[in-house]
Amino acid sequence: MRTLTVQAANLSHGDGSVVLSGVSVQARPGELLAVTGTSGAGKTTLLSAMAGLLAPASGEILVDGEQLRDRDHGVALGVVLVPQDNGLAAILTAEENVAVAVIATGGTPAEARRGTSTALEKLGLAGQAGQLIEELSGGQQQRVAIARGLALHGDVVLADEVTSELDAANRQRVLELLRGEAQRGAAVVFATHDPEAAAACDHEIHLADGQAMMVR
Repeated sequence: MRTLTVQAANLSHGDGSVVLSGVSVQARPGELLAVTGTSGAGKTTLLSAMAGLLAPASGEILVDGEQLRDRDHGVALGVVLVPQDNGLAAILTAEENVAVAVIATGGTPAEARRGTSTALEKLGLAGQAGQLIEELSGGQQQRVAIARGLALHGDVVLADEVTSELDAANRQRVLELLRGEAQRGAAVVFATHDPEAAAACDHEIHLADGQAMMVR
């Protein structure tokens, strides 16, 4: 399993405005790291950089000491991102969205079928496997996106506000599944505005005023 390190990184929007300055964070195998902060504090920006979607203006993003070049490189290094907007294809079913991702990252069709079935069942979505994404509620769509992320068995798992539309029972289910990812050895980073969810993590980084502070 791999360690992801953000080293003295300055992260900016496309217009050049600085979102985070001099951020240093380390996500280690077997641990669940919470990233907290108010809306607009830079949680999504930080996870985007960790995933390889956003290049730092300065500083480095490293996966086991290897500089992360872009998103394709991140995928090759086992960095899985579950985005806040879920990123699902509305014209595909729940199971197709998961299976396509598994195959796209090198899984065989048989592995995709097994992984998809298992992941959807863990999220309580076995009965919705054949439904189109556009037919599902916002909370169900969010859980499909999480199932897709779990099915990829990443070395690093980045989850961006993935419990925002879930009820208490499903929120707890997702937290337990993220904990399970850490227990199998993945480095898990969970961006959240929920203090109770953050408290269930091993460590917490809080973002405010363009800075990152280790809370615990």
